Amino acid sequence: MSPAWFALAALGLAILLSVTTRINVGVVAVALAWIAGVGFAKLKPDDVLAGFPVALFVTLTGVTLLFGAAEANGTLARLTTNAVRAVRGDPRWLPIGFFALACFVASVGPGAISSVALLAPLAMPVALRAGVPAFLMALAVANGANAGNLSPISAVGVIANGKMAEVGLGGHDYKVWFANFASHVVVTAVAYVAMRGYRTSPAAGPADADVEAPLTRAQWLTAVVVAAWVVAVVGLKLSVGLTGFAAATLLVLMRAVDDQEAIRRMPWAVILMVTGMSLLIGVLERTGGLDLFTALLAKLASAGSLNGMIAFVTGVISTYSSTSGVVLPTFLPTVPGLVAQVGGGDPLAVALSINVGSSLVDVSPLSTLGALCVAAVASPAEARLLFRRMLVWGLSMSVVGALLCQLLAGLLARW
Repeated sequence: MSPAWFALAALGLAILLSVTTRINVGVVAVALAWIAGVGFAKLKPDDVLAGFPVALFVTLTGVTLLFGAAEANGTLARLTTNAVRAVRGDPRWLPIGFFALACFVASVGPGAISSVALLAPLAMPVALRAGVPAFLMALAVANGANAGNLSPISAVGVIANGKMAEVGLGGHDYKVWFANFASHVVVTAVAYVAMRGYRTSPAAGPADADVEAPLTRAQWLTAVVVAAWVVAVVGLKLSVGLTGFAAATLLVLMRAVDDQEAIRRMPWAVILMVTGMSLLIGVLERTGGLDLFTALLAKLASAGSLNGMIAFVTGVISTYSSTSGVVLPTFLPTVPGLVAQVGGGDPLAVALSINVGSSLVDVSPLSTLGALCVAAVASPAEARLLFRRMLVWGLSMSVVGALLCQLLAGLLARW
């Protein structure tokens, strides 16, 4: 078996184990990365370790440390209580509200990753407190952020529109945004109805005295520091993870939180799960496994099925790879040549299909958005269950995106 085939098989095994067992798949993924990389591909151990997602690790640990501190001193509980009270105690509006808020924040510039990093640590405890299914809330936050991710002024929207302009498909900024926004609204609405979000009953809440109690000094300091962190990330576009560490350090120095308690509240099992899988995916890329998978799927395309097929291919790859850093820069420049190779098709429709197909799957916990939502769940058992559900949902979106693009991308392109 060639290294590429073995790496592809290793990824399939890891995904299968994550769905069917209670094993922390991150541990298995690191072992498989070593076997596939060093044993079969003859890579050096340092080459395998080069695939470790340092940026993702810093983002996850920085954000969860800061919100671990906010949870440890009771600030997060107070904020979640106020969020529930903001919708007059009706939890049915919480997924809708967080979807809209995540979409707005992502649209104005910082993009989906920063938006989810800001909102998931608040939204997931709110869901638990209000009796909203964690799965539904995670989909609302991740899909909401992704719905605004291709606005003309967002970072990812600039990448998509710029790459399209390079191949003569410029000037369609709002079609790019609308196609992505509408698709995420549709799938989230289906999830909301399927999980009966409109019939959610509130869980037992805190006593009235606890709700009305004034904030302590530590909680006021934490609220101010978190607000400043939000401004730094959104307004100044500073690193989410690094500023998270800085904000948490400030709270420790001001004696607003016990650092050991904050560290204990970080979801280390989840962080290992996500980063371990990312390490295995790095080996897959180095051995040519991704290219092999893409080539196998691309052989199935024809002029009539091109929109659906390219959405499916990019969706599958984006499930475990970077949409903005890998999929869009790689596939959008190929649109004219791909249309010519299969003997027909609308280049704009194909480009829209790439955008939508690769974005809908980003709720997968193998991607940063899904990983941030899973990392915001404190209970290891609940986090493991959410990991599995979001993985299945993310993989299924490759098919859903393909169907939507096959049916509607051509119509939108001609509109």
